[in-house]
Amino acid sequence: MTRIFFATDVHGSEVCWKKFINAGKFYQAEVLILGGDITGKALVPIVSIPGKKYKVSFLEQQMTIKEGQLEEMESLIRNRGYYPLVVSEEEYQELCRDPALVKKRFEGLVLQTAERWLEYAEARLKEWGIDCYICPGNDDMFEVDEVFKKGKRVKVAEGKVVEINRRWLMVSTGWTNPTPWQTYRECSEEELHVRLENIVQQLDTSLEYAIFNFHAPPYQSGLDEAPELDAMLRPKYAGRSLVPVGSKAVRVIVEKYQPPLGLFGHIHEGKGIKRLGKTLCINPGSSYEQGILLGCLIDLDDTGIKKYLLTSG
Repeated sequence: MTRIFFATDVHGSEVCWKKFINAGKFYQAEVLILGGDITGKALVPIVSIPGKKYKVSFLEQQMTIKEGQLEEMESLIRNRGYYPLVVSEEEYQELCRDPALVKKRFEGLVLQTAERWLEYAEARLKEWGIDCYICPGNDDMFEVDEVFKKGKRVKVAEGKVVEINRRWLMVSTGWTNPTPWQTYRECSEEELHVRLENIVQQLDTSLEYAIFNFHAPPYQSGLDEAPELDAMLRPKYAGRSLVPVGSKAVRVIVEKYQPPLGLFGHIHEGKGIKRLGKTLCINPGSSYEQGILLGCLIDLDDTGIKKYLLTSG
């Protein structure tokens, strides 16, 4: 019996990353799988002002904090999935004038954080003897892969065949169908279909014990419903109107090959478990901004999937 813990879309939340790494020991899982979108999306400047104080705009609030509150504020920002950046007023004004500088500082913090996260994970996973597979998603810059490739227990699974145990094999990709935000790893449905076919073709054995770990969920699977957006990319009807936004290419591939298990993410609101033919499809969803790690425990043996359970913690 092999127990997997699967989660996805932590989006830079430090507390969710730590919960994910510690979930192996907590749930007695031998394998951890993180399905994509590991990194955060924005900087939060913390501007120093006279009197050993700082001003910060966060969660639509303008705040002034004392020097003794700085560490707590930085931790709050990291746990919400953002990157705190302490700057002087002069440096802040320079950032406001220069988008290229913002991009440079943002990318630097993303990679620094990835290095720190890897160090945290390696120390614990080595002690516990747990393997961890990550697959950067559409929101993750390509340079992040090079950071995590330095890991021994943390391994980048993109485009590879991974042996979960002596029988079960997994193929993975973090690429998705197009989004409104023009992210790093997205492409047309036609290109995604070719990419998925090439990945699946690496499985030169029976698909009876295959796991498809694809970031984008299948189209109209019930795991891909997200708020409908208007022309300004704002949710319509206060987010109450949901539409399917998953990948048609992923659906075609899943229906064609019918692996017993499909692991998906990308659509945070798409939490659930569905079946497409013989394939058990799981999207644990994401509540990273609340510091809540959503996941799924899956027990596998030589006869198939023994049991599965969505988790929240």
